[in-house]
Amino acid sequence: MSLKETSKFISLILRHKPEAIGITLDEHGWANVNELIEGISKTQPIDMATLEQIVAEDEKQRYSFNEDKTLIRANQGHSIPVDVELEEKEPPEFLYHGTGEKYVASIDVQGLIPKSRLYVHLSSDSDTAKKVGQRHGSPVIYVVNSGRMFRDGYIFYQSVNGVWLTKKVPLHYLDKQEA
Repeated sequence: MSLKETSKFISLILRHKPEAIGITLDEHGWANVNELIEGISKTQPIDMATLEQIVAEDEKQRYSFNEDKTLIRANQGHSIPVDVELEEKEPPEFLYHGTGEKYVASIDVQGLIPKSRLYVHLSSDSDTAKKVGQRHGSPVIYVVNSGRMFRDGYIFYQSVNGVWLTKKVPLHYLDKQEA
């Protein structure tokens, strides 16, 4: 299995299904590194050096180790209830959300909702949002008036890899932009 495939498997485990390899996450989403390696090793080869390489080279910086590298977690994107200890932060005036054309009708009715995730994911620039949208087909970009949302009392967080998070974005804070 390639590093990329192993990384996707780790993402599945740390964000959605730790039980798939017989591990549990603590309330902050941390998994014991030795248990993770042992669980993955049942189906594919992995060691600490490989895990460190995946964490270091992941272009989206999906994962973090604790200081002594005994624990690991996904930085965001969980569908299971964990508190990854995000700090509330004032967002820039505008943030961006990239999606596929097939989701536009739903978004244009209900705004941005987290669906199976804990938060709506937002980008600080339209280029990143476009790349995200392309993963879902023909990209559509929404400009989020995050400054106004924040002043209206909505809470924002920024994960350690720079992704902005909020619980929802009502329709009146969105403007569709050509990708």
